[in-house]
Amino acid sequence: MLETSEHSAAAGHRFDTVLIANRGEIAVRIQRACRELGLKTVAICSEADREAPYGKTADSFLCIGPSTAAKSYLNQDAILLAARLAGAGAIHPGYGFLSENAAFADAVEKAGLTFIGPTASSIATMGDKISAKRAMKMAGVPCVPGPDTALPDEPATIERIALEIGYPVIIKAAGGGGGRGMRVVPKADLLHEAIALTREEARKAFGSPSLYMEKFLEHPRHIEIQVICDDHGNAVWLGHRDCSMQRRHQKVVEEAPAAGIAPDIIQPVGLACVQACLQIGYRGVGTFEFLYEDGAFYFIEMNTRLQVEHPVTELTSGVDIVQAQIRAAQGHVLDLTQGDVTCEGHAFECRINAEDPETFLPSAGVVTHLALPAGPGIRVDTHIHAGYKVSPYYDSLIAKLIVHAPTRAEAMARMREALAGTEVEGISTNIPFLRALFKDGAFAQGETDIHYLEQWLKLRRAA
Repeated sequence: MLETSEHSAAAGHRFDTVLIANRGEIAVRIQRACRELGLKTVAICSEADREAPYGKTADSFLCIGPSTAAKSYLNQDAILLAARLAGAGAIHPGYGFLSENAAFADAVEKAGLTFIGPTASSIATMGDKISAKRAMKMAGVPCVPGPDTALPDEPATIERIALEIGYPVIIKAAGGGGGRGMRVVPKADLLHEAIALTREEARKAFGSPSLYMEKFLEHPRHIEIQVICDDHGNAVWLGHRDCSMQRRHQKVVEEAPAAGIAPDIIQPVGLACVQACLQIGYRGVGTFEFLYEDGAFYFIEMNTRLQVEHPVTELTSGVDIVQAQIRAAQGHVLDLTQGDVTCEGHAFECRINAEDPETFLPSAGVVTHLALPAGPGIRVDTHIHAGYKVSPYYDSLIAKLIVHAPTRAEAMARMREALAGTEVEGISTNIPFLRALFKDGAFAQGETDIHYLEQWLKLRRAA
């Protein structure tokens, strides 16, 4: 586990310029939050992003490398050099790329800069799924049935663990994420083959063959709890989100709050998350992810960064999560207590991707026409414009369409109208797919789990 450098607290309380170590819509979002806080911004880019619009609105704009992410947005030395050249006192990693890289967080702090996020130690603890599960159990957070230790090598011991948990089980890479490094095992005679395949996948993808085993829940929902913590022993949770609409373990639509979960069921879980943060000395924003089935919550992981879906919580809680994250890094005391947190109305977020709506293959090219919806309760987070060239080098997310209304039904109706008014030409997008999804009856009734979207897509293809 990495140790946080000794001077991090001192460095973390003094900066007036933030380097945004990311691209796309999240770079725009962070830049806006910084400006509203009176902070200067440094935007960086790869050669593919030289014409990015947020470069023109930043105080400094530096190209740090070639188009491939490994040589630019993942190049730690280049990012630190850019921060020094531009006089930045802090680095905001956004999401993806280096946002959950403990070594990078440590390098930022050791360079005398502030990492806008948790300490390297917290990232390392929660980034390893086994140590995270152990920490959550100690804090009283409910976890998926299964040991909080890595699987041993002895076949007989592995078989015994699986029998104690009960089939079906799921094998996961300790350092995994993004839907990779996991396999469901429905019965005993498939166990050892699954172990061997997942170990090799984990070794190649995450640099470690370490695995763990849990009970596979067959019809759960994916529920998240958003937290914000300062360096002074204060922490709050900002309600909950449902992120069950997933394709290949990738979220497509998110909403807040999760429908049909009574306050007396969710509140103890939220308070346990706050307690866990205080226990590990967590700073900044973070998200606890759970599977929810038959009225019970089961912790699966914590994301130690800003989430793509943070806007739905911003709209329901009224809290600017990005500003709160930056202020925590500056050393400010959290300016709200749990009693101040009230969540009102309902919000949906659609991820608009540059991809074929049937095959979901990425679609690069020039946006020739763009029309975005506007009006009460509608928000669009994007970096694209007519004439923008969508690059083939990065994630296909080009915009997030978010709506807010007094009720879930009204928010759904608002999203249908917003999607109808969204036009992107010159490239393929998943907008037709999203329009069809928001007309689905089961989704409208909230009768879905994490497997629903995959099944829905199969039925559409067969029709």
